[in-house]
Amino acid sequence: MFHTYREALALPGARGFSSAGALARLPLSMLGIGLILLVEDATGSYATAGAVAGVFGVTGALASPWVSRAVDRFGQARVMLPAIALHVIGLFLVLACAQFSAPSWMMFVAAVVAGASIGSIGSLVRARWSRALAGHEREAHLLHTAYSLESVIDEVVFVGGPLLVTMLAIKIAPAFGIIASALAVGIGGTLLMLQRSTEPPPSGLQHGPGASVLRAPGMVVLCLSMICVGVIFGAMEVLVVAFADERHHLDLAGWVLAGFALGSLLAGLGYGSVQWSWPTGRRFRLGVVLLALGVAPVLFVQNLPQLAGIIFIAGFALSPMLISGNALAQELVEPTRLTEGLTWMGSGIGIGIAVGAAISGAVVDAAGAQVGFAVPAGAGLLAATLVLACSRWLRPVRIPQPTS
Repeated sequence: MFHTYREALALPGARGFSSAGALARLPLSMLGIGLILLVEDATGSYATAGAVAGVFGVTGALASPWVSRAVDRFGQARVMLPAIALHVIGLFLVLACAQFSAPSWMMFVAAVVAGASIGSIGSLVRARWSRALAGHEREAHLLHTAYSLESVIDEVVFVGGPLLVTMLAIKIAPAFGIIASALAVGIGGTLLMLQRSTEPPPSGLQHGPGASVLRAPGMVVLCLSMICVGVIFGAMEVLVVAFADERHHLDLAGWVLAGFALGSLLAGLGYGSVQWSWPTGRRFRLGVVLLALGVAPVLFVQNLPQLAGIIFIAGFALSPMLISGNALAQELVEPTRLTEGLTWMGSGIGIGIAVGAAISGAVVDAAGAQVGFAVPAGAGLLAATLVLACSRWLRPVRIPQPTS
């Protein structure tokens, strides 16, 4: 089962850039819940906490494609080394605002600074895999395995991240979750950028505002469905914390959230070891529908063990859906726009996370976590409806792009 993973990792430099990328994107699963715990502790409001996390997520989602466009043009290290430094500074500004009881607007400004410079580490790593396998005799098969490996790493990150940040916040102080996130992205990101031999060469091409990869209808459908999936993620981060808090078991929130990623990790390991004959678009649609069906039962949850079980089972649809979604994005964009194309998928998720966190935070403050579970359930239904209604666009289409 694992021989294809070993074959992919045997490529020159693969272990190095993959492991550095894993450390650098550990904060992906820490910053959402970390910001919520930090800001709620400082302000006493889940609505404010969800809004700050939402601003951070939206800013990152909107800025990341432009950062990735610059990466495609100028190269990863040249763009991302200063961006990573700015991101770390932004995180410490958020922390300072919370620690010294600064006005809320200052926390939002700091969240914008941190979000605007975060970039998309996962897209950078996947672009390196694409370069490493270009022209390989088993390129298609090993690229599927490599993307699956990165999705499995994402799930390992999403298992460990919530546990780590919750433990640091509860056992020590909320500030330590943000400090750990800053260290992880600063160290991991720098190590990744220093590996110049596996860095994709910059295209040097300047693309105008009208040359977005979203000109492909399939990319629009993909991004919209990812926004819905992101709403599920963002809402769950807030709702699980609030649901556990209401039942006086806040320390278990990270464990419950980790179950989502654990189910996805197990599914991803098996999915990546199989060479599928179904078209990528069909596999993506099935994954979205299964995720929607898996999340729907949260409407009826009564206690933490039930919630943990539902989330764990729903997670089995997550990794295959994301793996096929990344592969589909690669089929829908030009090779010189690969980092940007992959980033738009992540940006859709980021926008959704922000929207889901903000909406569910307001619902929790107004009516409690139980009512709030309608947010992720509704987002899943909307995602499934969208991909089924627009299925004809979820297939490879090459749209000529202007070069200047």
